[in-house]
Amino acid sequence: MTGCDILLTTLNAKYRHTAFGLRYLLANLGELRERARLVEFDIHQRPLDIVERLLAHQPRVIGLGVYIWNLVPATEVVALLKKLRPDVLLVLGGPEVSYESGEQPIVQWADYVVTGEADLRFGELCRDLLAGRRPPGKVLVADLPDLARVALPYTEYDARDLAERMIYVEASRGCPFECEFCLSSLDIPVRQFPLPEFLAAMEGLWQRGARRFKFVDRAFNLNLNVSRTILEFFLARLTPGLFLHFEMVPDRLPESLREVVRRFPPGTLQFEVGIQTFNPQVAQRIQRRQNYAQLEENLRFLRLHTGVHLHTDLIFGLPGEDLASMAAGFDRLIALEPQEIQVGILKRLRGTPIVRHDAEWQMVYSPLPPYEMLQNRLVDFATLQRLRRFARFWDLVGNRGDFVETTPMLWSRGESPFAAFWALADWLQATIGRQHAIALPRLVELLFTYLTQVKPHDARAVAAALTRDYRRPGRREVPPFLRPYLAVGAGGFVPSVSATPRATQA
Repeated sequence: MTGCDILLTTLNAKYRHTAFGLRYLLANLGELRERARLVEFDIHQRPLDIVERLLAHQPRVIGLGVYIWNLVPATEVVALLKKLRPDVLLVLGGPEVSYESGEQPIVQWADYVVTGEADLRFGELCRDLLAGRRPPGKVLVADLPDLARVALPYTEYDARDLAERMIYVEASRGCPFECEFCLSSLDIPVRQFPLPEFLAAMEGLWQRGARRFKFVDRAFNLNLNVSRTILEFFLARLTPGLFLHFEMVPDRLPESLREVVRRFPPGTLQFEVGIQTFNPQVAQRIQRRQNYAQLEENLRFLRLHTGVHLHTDLIFGLPGEDLASMAAGFDRLIALEPQEIQVGILKRLRGTPIVRHDAEWQMVYSPLPPYEMLQNRLVDFATLQRLRRFARFWDLVGNRGDFVETTPMLWSRGESPFAAFWALADWLQATIGRQHAIALPRLVELLFTYLTQVKPHDARAVAAALTRDYRRPGRREVPPFLRPYLAVGAGGFVPSVSATPRATQA
C-alpha cells in the first residue's frame, strides 16, 4: 500500500452511506489533491482494525469527520492513533465537534478542530501543517465559504459508490427557519450553489450511471425557480430506476411546482416532510413556523394526485407537549395517509438553543449520544420509555412497507390509531421483551396472535391480509402457521378474503 500525506476518513452509520463532507474537503485541496486519499469505514468495524488500516497509509495528517452516530467509536480510534503515532497530526471536523468542543474527550486527544463549513479552511490548514507551520490555537473557526468558490465534489464518487451506495447532492446550504432543536437553525441564510455548474455536475453523475440522488438541502422548495429547474432537468432524463429524495418545506407547494411534480411516475420522487408537532403553541415555543391548514392540503394533494412517496417526521418530547398532544398529532398525521411516519424522540444536539427551555420544562437529556430526552415536566421517564418502544415498533410495523394492509386492522373506525398502536407496543414488549432482532416471520406471527386473540378479528381475514402483505415484495412462500386459515388454489395457498392494499389510514 502506497503512502499519502493527507488521509481523510470517518465512520459512516452504514456501508451504503457515503461521507459527503469529506468529498468536499478532498475536492478543494487544490494542488494537495494528489497527495491525499479518502478511506471510509462504518460504525460496525472494530476501532483497532480501523487504526491498523489508517496507519498502513503512513499519513502525516489525518482528517476525521465526527458525527452524533460515530462519536463513541471515533473517540476510541483517535485515542489509539495518538498512542501509537503521536507524530501524526489529527484534525477533527463535523457537527459533533463544532459546538461545545472544549469539554469533549475526543477533542482533547486531537491536534486541531475545524468548526463549521471547512471546505476551504481544511486545505489551508493542511498547507500550513505540511510546510511545518503550526497554528497557535487548537480550535479553528471556518468562515462561511463563498459557494461560487467551492469546488463541487461529485467526481470524487467512484464507480463502486455509484453502483452500491447513497449518492448525496445539494443545490443549496442553510435553512430559512429557526427551529430550536435543529443545528440548521444556526445556519442562516440559505445560499445557492451556482445552478449551471450544479446541473453540469448532475449531468456528469448521470452519464456515469447514477440513478439515485438524495438531496440534502434543508428546504429544497424554498426557491421555486431553482427547484422547478432541477425537477425539469431530471424529468428530461426519466428512466427506470431513477429515484430522487428531497426535503421540502411542508406548507410551500404552489401550482407552478405541483404541475411538474404531477409528471413524475410513482416510485421516482420521495419527499421528506418535517412536521415535528401539530401543536401550534409548542411550535411557537420552539420557533417553528408553519401553516397547518396549507400543510395538510399539500399532503392531501401529494397523496391523491401524484406518485410521490411521503416520508413524514414527528418529534416526541418537545417542551410543553404532553402525551395527549403527541397522540393527537400522530392521529392527525395518520389521517393524511403518508407512506411513512418517522417518530423520533427529541435530542439535545450540541449548540442548539433548545437548552433555553431546560429549567422551565425540567428537560433531562441523556449525556450519551444521541442525547435523547429522558424525561421532562410533562412526560416522566417510564412514559418516555414506552414512547421509545412505540417509535421502534411503529418503524417495524408501520413504516417498512411490510404490513400496508395489516396495519389499519390494528384500530377500528373511530378509534385513536395512537392508542391502538400504544396498546400493541405494550403487548409486544410484554410478550417478547425486546425491540430488535425480530425476524419478519416472527413479527408476522406476533401480529396474527395479537389481531386474533387480543383485538380480536376473524382469523381468516387476518391471515389473508398478512399473506398478501408477506407476498407483496414477490415472496412465494406462506408462513406455515397461516396455512390452515387459507384456501388452497391451483397455485397453492391463497388468501381466502380479498382486499385492496392501501396505505395506513384512520
